Amino acid sequence: MTAPGTEAPPVLQVCLNGTRGPGDSAAVPMSPESLAESAAQAVEAGAREVRVHPRTPCGGTSLSPRVLAPVLASARAAVGAPVRVTTDAAAEPDPERMVERIHSWDVLPDLVSVDWHAPGAEKVAAALLERGIGVALWARTDGPALFARSPLAPRVLRVAVRAPALNPNPVTGPSAEAAACSLLAELEPGLPPGTSVLLHGTDGGVWPVLRLARRLGLAARIGLEDTLLLPDGTPARSNAELVTAALAGRPEETG
Repeated sequence: MTAPGTEAPPVLQVCLNGTRGPGDSAAVPMSPESLAESAAQAVEAGAREVRVHPRTPCGGTSLSPRVLAPVLASARAAVGAPVRVTTDAAAEPDPERMVERIHSWDVLPDLVSVDWHAPGAEKVAAALLERGIGVALWARTDGPALFARSPLAPRVLRVAVRAPALNPNPVTGPSAEAAACSLLAELEPGLPPGTSVLLHGTDGGVWPVLRLARRLGLAARIGLEDTLLLPDGTPARSNAELVTAALAGRPEETG
């Protein structure tokens, strides 16, 4: 696990949209152009990576090359930062079909995450390894144990650890922090040396878990995929506003 005080400051990734849409917030970007604009503003605010869920014109998430390529091209034209996507089931529930999708891409993302507890995850990971891969491990699943036993584990570039929002009320955020600590402790014995860790929360747990990640010197993420609210509970007007709040002050002051 990456420790505080290493060569470069920990990465802050911006997660632009996830499965949210305009019905959740008018600030959520959807089209390739709006995603690129949001990415550019977030990177200008201090984000060092961009995570995006490509969307069809009807709003569904998709990893079809026809959908993925324009999003990657627009985002890369707007930012000088790595652009990553995820292989979650919302985009393609069939792992065999996901492997076919990966082989069909003519424009490649910089980093792709895999839910290691999902059926067929190792096949998907194997298809992605030459492109670099992050691994999403969910609390209360057998993902960490499966990852620790996998022969692919030493070749993975990053492990992304998501702590659950045990209650959407921000007042209960410390419980999400406790869940994050428990998950990190479970993961660490099976983590290959040199593998970086990105820690993040969702909804009511976002800001406490972000503070924890900063205290531990781990990579973190923020964006409208994870929360629609600023630390004071007011609605965020953009991904850039969330990035600015995440980088403001010392770790113990954020939120």
